[in-house]
Amino acid sequence: MIKKIFSGVQPTGNLHLGNYLGAIKNFVNLQNQKENECVYCIVDLHAITVKQEPQELKKNIRETLATFIASGLDYKKSIIFNQSSVSAHAEGAWILSCVARMGWLNRMTQFKEKAGKDKEKASIGLYAYPVLMAADILLYDSTHVPVGHDQKQHLELCRDIAQRFNSDFNVPNFLRPPEPLIQKNFSRIMSLKDGMKKMSKSDPSDLSRINLTDEKDLIVTKIKKAKTDTMPMPTNEENLEKRPEVENLLGIYSSLSNATLEQSKKEFDGKNFSDFKEKLSDLLVEKINPISKEIKKLLNDKKHLDSILLDGSKKADKIASKKIKEIKQLIGF
Repeated sequence: MIKKIFSGVQPTGNLHLGNYLGAIKNFVNLQNQKENECVYCIVDLHAITVKQEPQELKKNIRETLATFIASGLDYKKSIIFNQSSVSAHAEGAWILSCVARMGWLNRMTQFKEKAGKDKEKASIGLYAYPVLMAADILLYDSTHVPVGHDQKQHLELCRDIAQRFNSDFNVPNFLRPPEPLIQKNFSRIMSLKDGMKKMSKSDPSDLSRINLTDEKDLIVTKIKKAKTDTMPMPTNEENLEKRPEVENLLGIYSSLSNATLEQSKKEFDGKNFSDFKEKLSDLLVEKINPISKEIKKLLNDKKHLDSILLDGSKKADKIASKKIKEIKQLIGF
């Protein structure tokens, strides 16, 4: 059975190891499975839910595409495009916002986290963006969506909206409620300075993250300075619940080496942290350095990147415009 995969990444610029291990590496794996048809979207409409500098946003869109390609996504195998270039996304979001219910959106925990204490100053777009996310997914008849644990609630909302639309307009199975594809191992990479905080571009300390454009020496320095604890490397049987920084570093090693956490714990059982950090640094340099070099090479050819986006947008628009036309006919437009 063919799986129709849809996922998106915000063009925040300077993507890091958390973006790679939490999403992009998985995108490549899904693309390379013959039974999958993959659509990967640079969700620039989502990005403007918070204020953006126009030229920086344009630069970040290209940089996100360059990171996709450098990491192994193939624009000949997958549809890769930026969201704002396909108008059906905005149309679909408005129509589905007339189906979604305030009570559903009020339960979305991510809005509360992102808006902070002063919710009155947050944009309507930030509040309603899960509806846009639903439109993104449903326009392509997506069967599966790779999501992190923090996005699972939004996918459940997408399913609710699809079912409500189908019921309201008496069209069973017209909008297909998608299934989640949740990575089991370490899709959530944490800060190198605080194992309880997600790795993030917005962290003021550059030492808290491995950027995908970091040079070899900087990667080694960041791992050397990464927070651990005063205890020895964990034994194979040890529970790491109270050692979040150690669990995070072992998780990064496991994800990069395609091993389980248990296998990594066994590999370093009884060894020094310095030995582990050296091996982790070597593995990061091996995996990230080629990506970094390719990103920089691709960014030197903006015309090529723009042509990839244009080609992907045409392919995406062909699918999405057909679906939005059917939706509009159903509601009487």
